[in-house]
Amino acid sequence: MNSAPKDARVLEDLFQVIEDRRTADPAVSNTAKLFARGRAKICQKLGEEAVETVVAGLHETPERVAAESADLLYHLLVLWVHAGVRPAMVWGELQKREGVSGIQEKNSRPKE
Repeated sequence: MNSAPKDARVLEDLFQVIEDRRTADPAVSNTAKLFARGRAKICQKLGEEAVETVVAGLHETPERVAAESADLLYHLLVLWVHAGVRPAMVWGELQKREGVSGIQEKNSRPKE
């Protein structure tokens, strides 16, 4: 049984909150402050949270991994809003990959 308080729509809801706070006062909203500092700072924070999630994954309890994962998802959604990426775009990309092996999907990408 899933004990999560909400389903995956929580990400859509969080995305909307982040989008709404984009133009809020940076003095009272951490989200607005991130946007005011620009894309480089958003990406820096995302990277920091990714590292913290990895460290938690290696050395911490499931609860710490979950908490760091939540921070990582929040900062990823901030980047999405800043970059003009809608959740449906990501869901669509994931859906295209459904049932395709990771190796097969990677090999199908254009060579850079």
